[in-house]
Parts: sequence; C-alpha cells; structure tokens
Amino acid sequence: MNAANLTPLSLYVHLPWCVVKCPYCDFNSHKAGKSPPRAQYVEAIKADLAIEADRATGRPVQTIFLGGGTPSFFDAGQIGEILAAAHDDLNIAADAEITMEANPGTVECGELASYRSAGVNRLSLGAQSFDADSLRALGRIHGVDEIYAAHNEAQTAGFNSINIDLMYGLPGQTAAMAVADLARATKLEPQHISHYQLTIEPNTVFYSRTPVDMPGDNTTYEMQEACHRHFRDAGYGQYEISAFAKPGYECRHNLNYWTFGDYLAVGAGAHGKITDQQGTIRRYEKPAHPMAFIKAAKIQPTPVEPRKLGHDDILFEYMLNALRLPRGFTSTMFEQRTGLAFDLLLERLGECRDKGLLRETTDESWQPTELGLRFLNDLQAQFLPA
Repeated sequence: MNAANLTPLSLYVHLPWCVVKCPYCDFNSHKAGKSPPRAQYVEAIKADLAIEADRATGRPVQTIFLGGGTPSFFDAGQIGEILAAAHDDLNIAADAEITMEANPGTVECGELASYRSAGVNRLSLGAQSFDADSLRALGRIHGVDEIYAAHNEAQTAGFNSINIDLMYGLPGQTAAMAVADLARATKLEPQHISHYQLTIEPNTVFYSRTPVDMPGDNTTYEMQEACHRHFRDAGYGQYEISAFAKPGYECRHNLNYWTFGDYLAVGAGAHGKITDQQGTIRRYEKPAHPMAFIKAAKIQPTPVEPRKLGHDDILFEYMLNALRLPRGFTSTMFEQRTGLAFDLLLERLGECRDKGLLRETTDESWQPTELGLRFLNDLQAQFLPA
C-alpha cells in the first residue's frame, strides 16, 4: 500500500466572517459589515472544492470541519450547498464526522435543525464563558442565556455530538470562578469540551491594549489543575492538552491533525497538508483575504503550488502535534506518518526523558509526563530543527 493510502484524509473549509472581531482573536476572521458577499463566497468555495478533488486522488475523506470566522453566519441552505459540492467532488466516507462551529449569538430559533438536515452531524458552540462579565470582557456578542438556548436547540435538533468551547485565564478571573464556569458547562452534559487558556497573541486588540487584571502564571496553573479535577469527576477524559470528551466522543478531525494526518484546504487562508504516493509531504495555503480568495476563484481557479517539507520540518511538525496528546505516540506511527526512521528521534527522546519531560511506556511508546504537559512549549522546542 502506498504512503498516501496509509495516511487518513480530512477536509477543512474556512468561512471567514464574524459580526465583530473579538479582541483576543488572531484567526483569519473578518468583520462582516452590512452586506458580505456570502453567495459569491459559496461559489468560490465550490470552485475550490473541484480543485481539491485533484489533490485527493479519490482517497476517502474521513472528516469535514467548517470553521471560521463564524460558519453559522452562513444560512443552512448555503452550508448545504457546500456539503453537497463536497460530496459531488470528493469521496466522503459514509460515516464521516462533519463538524460546524456556531456562535450562540448568531443562531436563530430553528436554524440548528436546518443545519442538521443539511448534513452537519457535530456541532461546536463557541460559548467561551458562562459569566456575563467575562463575556463582556472578551467582546462576545452573546449572553449566558443564549448559550443555554443554543445548547438546548442543538439537542432538540438531534445533535448527539456537541462540543462547547470554554476559556480560562480570563481578565479578573480566579480559580474558583474558572471552576464555576466549567461546572455550568459540564452540567449541560455536552459530549465534548474544548478548554483553552486565554493567551495574548500578536496582531490582536488585547496585544496592544492588554487588560490590566490578567491572572498570573501561578493562578492560571491553579485554575488548570482545579478544572482538570472537575473534568475527571464529571466523567470527561483528557485526550489532548485542551480537549476533554466523554468516551467515544473525541473529535476525529482534530485527532487527525494531532496525529499528522493529511487534510485538504478550502476557503480563504485555509492551510492544507498532503502526502503523495511516493511519501512526499507538502503543505499549501489559500489566499488569506476573502475578497482575494473570491477574485482568484473567478479569474482562473488553479491549484496553489504546495511546498515540499524537508526531513527536519517533518520531524518537528510531527512532534509539535503528537506531544499535545497525553497518550503520546509510537515508533510505528511516527515512521508511518513521516516516512522517517525512528532512530532520528532517539537521542532527543532520551534527553527529554532524563529531564523528566517524557516517559517510555513500552519499547515503542512515548508519552509526555505531567511536567512535560505543564511545560509543553519547552518540550516541543527540544525537537526544533538545529
């Protein structure tokens, strides 16, 4: 079997507009304004999908993720058009996981049932907090009641795989407040919770005007530890540094990223990774601005020239992702996904083990320790190209 057939394939579709740009967000998202060209963008997405079909070469697509931006800013009919085009152009697996991000502030009554009918079978709700003051500090357009309403509507619509995005380390937040926030989320019993620490990123409003009451490192670590205890008590298992799920509800799409799978990129600023039949790994990305993406699709839809990854880049990118997983990785998986010899890692793995950042659980499996997960950036840096 060739290298490409050994590597799972996913599809990421980027829908770039939001009602407002949140002050902490460094994603490729854009304020929509009065009349964003949604219909034109959907047509550009459909043209882009036809291009990506050539990259896929008939390989089955196991997962689809509609991210943003705010995908629920597009109506169910437009989402249905995109998914129908994906089914026409690509080999979508019968049991494909199809996730859509939704903002509680853009979900109208009855819409989630329409998205479910359009083919979405997993929903990710961007709650971020259940505290009204925290939502205001984060610049969110929704309130607490809208989170509850959106979750209730998702259940009524027939979604049995729901994720809630939740942040901690928020301005003015204490450890007790962070646990109370999480308790409100787990009381809803979603199948999955993504639990992120707020970080101040360049090119954001918070970077230029950082809130004065951001909690310090010791406080955020106290929050993390207390929240992890709550997750365990509530029956959620940690399978990635920021991802917690009930058994059987891990996000297959994100796991494909973290285990160095392949993914097709569709939409403004989307990034893709593809392994060809000879085992060569390449990366590519689409024009970042929505209007540039639409223009490129109208003029002459042509594939973006991918960039071949060298051995050092492949090794680092694999470890950058795999070390996010508490379960770690095996030598077999490393060699299968990278095409490199496991021996290339041995010296650095040994150094990390000696520092207490990694442990070898069997002859073939390596896992980050509790210390390694706490200082994940330092652990990942051990595998940077020389």
